[in-house]
Amino acid sequence: MLSKQQQRYQKTRNLSGGPLGALSRKSWWLALSLGLAGCAGAKLPDNTADPVAPQALVAPQATPAAPVPAPLLLVSSPEAEQAVLDARAAMQGRQWDRLASLVPLAKGDPLLGDYPAYWYLRQQLADPNAPVPTALLQQFLSNSRNAYLVNRLKGDWIVAAARSGDYATVDNLGPVEVSNAQVDCARLQAQAATERPVSAAQTMAAFAPGQSCWAFLGQQVSAGVVGWKQLDPVLRATLETNKTGDAQRLAGLMFAPSEMSEYRALMQNARKWLASQKAPKSRAQIELVTLALSRLARGSDRPAAADYVSSQWSRSVPAVDMQWVWGQFGLVSALNLEGQAVMWYRRSGDTPMTDYNHGWQVRSELRQGRIDWQQVRKAIDRMTPKQRAEPVWTYWYGRALAAQGDRAGAQARYTSIEDNLDFYGQLANEELGRPMTIPPFPPPVTPAELAGARSNLGLQRAIKLFHLGWRPEAVPEWNFYLRGMSDRELLAAAELARREQIFDRVVNTSLQTKHEIDFKQRFIAPFEGRVAEKARQINLDPAWVYGLIRQESRFITDARSSVGASGLMQLMPATARWVARKIGMNDFTPSSVNDFDTNTVLGTNYLNMVLQDLDGSQVLATAGYNAGPKRSVLWRSKLQGPVEGAIFAETIPFTETRLYVKHVMSNAAYYATMFTGRPNSLKARLGMISPEPDTKVNLP
Repeated sequence: MLSKQQQRYQKTRNLSGGPLGALSRKSWWLALSLGLAGCAGAKLPDNTADPVAPQALVAPQATPAAPVPAPLLLVSSPEAEQAVLDARAAMQGRQWDRLASLVPLAKGDPLLGDYPAYWYLRQQLADPNAPVPTALLQQFLSNSRNAYLVNRLKGDWIVAAARSGDYATVDNLGPVEVSNAQVDCARLQAQAATERPVSAAQTMAAFAPGQSCWAFLGQQVSAGVVGWKQLDPVLRATLETNKTGDAQRLAGLMFAPSEMSEYRALMQNARKWLASQKAPKSRAQIELVTLALSRLARGSDRPAAADYVSSQWSRSVPAVDMQWVWGQFGLVSALNLEGQAVMWYRRSGDTPMTDYNHGWQVRSELRQGRIDWQQVRKAIDRMTPKQRAEPVWTYWYGRALAAQGDRAGAQARYTSIEDNLDFYGQLANEELGRPMTIPPFPPPVTPAELAGARSNLGLQRAIKLFHLGWRPEAVPEWNFYLRGMSDRELLAAAELARREQIFDRVVNTSLQTKHEIDFKQRFIAPFEGRVAEKARQINLDPAWVYGLIRQESRFITDARSSVGASGLMQLMPATARWVARKIGMNDFTPSSVNDFDTNTVLGTNYLNMVLQDLDGSQVLATAGYNAGPKRSVLWRSKLQGPVEGAIFAETIPFTETRLYVKHVMSNAAYYATMFTGRPNSLKARLGMISPEPDTKVNLP
């Protein structure tokens, strides 16, 4: 008798074709629809780019004299388009039989007709109890003209096959054009399981938490390829970011069952567990004690915890492990913006830390009331060469050199990042005494280039998805078809997005060009000055407002975040109601929050309230708009003295807010330069920020 696993994959060996077997009625519907090349008006014109051939996915290089391709005309039917809409609703409602029944009719939509079949097949692969519809999968991969969905389905199939031990199928499917960590782990698992060694370094480089990678990692641990040496740094890094669930899985691969009981106890109450321990002897005991000591840093009284560690354990734990513990005390203290963080970091010696922790050591030095630039330099020197080369640390290393009198060394660091069109590239140019400039505009997109973009079936499909509001499907589909495009083709695709008013794709597509830089696309200012008008009505800087909207929503009026923020200026529902009451907008309704005028009036008024409450500092107000004004007030109150706005921005403890503030302020400086035609100083815009008491904030 075949096992369930064997039954699931007994017909997957022949990937060139195979019997349909005893398919269910819904699978027969699928088989029929997948085998039809064109039905219900789904004929594709002869000039349509074929997504199956990667070289045909991009428009050919065009010149002003090139012939304009014929318009792309795709004939569909209302019934087919409605079937696609109904299929997506069925997919979201997990109505799999209904989804399968809609596949044949949906095929009549030449752009989106393959989506229902993909959704159904993806679900079949995700269900470990469902038989794998091998013939249907083969037909889809062979017949679909949507290269993006073919790539996705291959990846889904690879993961499912590896999960069930069908490594021949994994190998036969081969690599995918656009992969992810789980697909990569599944392919490596198949390689290792079929006596083709995968090294420990390859294993750990591919690993990212997820079902396929956990299975592969467990296999490599059982085979003795991966061991303590590789797992311990990952466990420590995972606990450093407090991902306790992933950490427990890693610990389970390292510790014996009895040791895992100890691990769970220390994670529940480290101080209580330590009270029952003696000086550790074995490797596992030393690690458990080290982890417990590091967890004490997360308590409410770090100085007392540090005294306990020093007095009770410093002589019982190896020096290198104690240095790591002090690095954890430094990190938690730095994230809480405590001045004493530098003391603990300096006790961590030269023990390697994660990039994340090295970064926070530098930030803790920068927040000192009187910066010790030698310590800033020393902290950056502890980093790996790759991390040191990042623009942020290149800039601050240059500042440290300049403060110590090494002008030539500083100039060399600034010059190395002067071409970066971002926050630190702008600041580096100011240190070099160069005013902000806008790169020369490239030649406009020609009609032939634009027509080439329009003839790209993948871009057309993504545009239709955008107009349906299906952004989770639209964004990856659009990005898939940008691969391999030249600068001119990218500019044409961005111009196509502009004409379709898909403004986030204008910006993000144009950002991919390497040599032809078009700031009219990268810093698009849509809505014909209406945003600027709303800003000027309440004396707000229009460039700052545009810079904020570019970061918040990329000018998508119906943008909605994962936490419920809506519209151009990403207002939370409660904030929108509060501001509406405050300014007397009596006709406000929650459903109107995405309306352009409503959203911009409420957003600019709220931004102005935050700005006034934070003493006119755009840096503080930008941080407050993202994380809440109460947090800006708290972070400012923990300063030990006046600091540059750049230092305040770089030491914001929330990664999202830190990046957000730097992007918004950089955007604002560029918009100001473009609006006025005069250089704008980012450094002046950032200003200085001085400590103030942590007072009550009467804003949401």
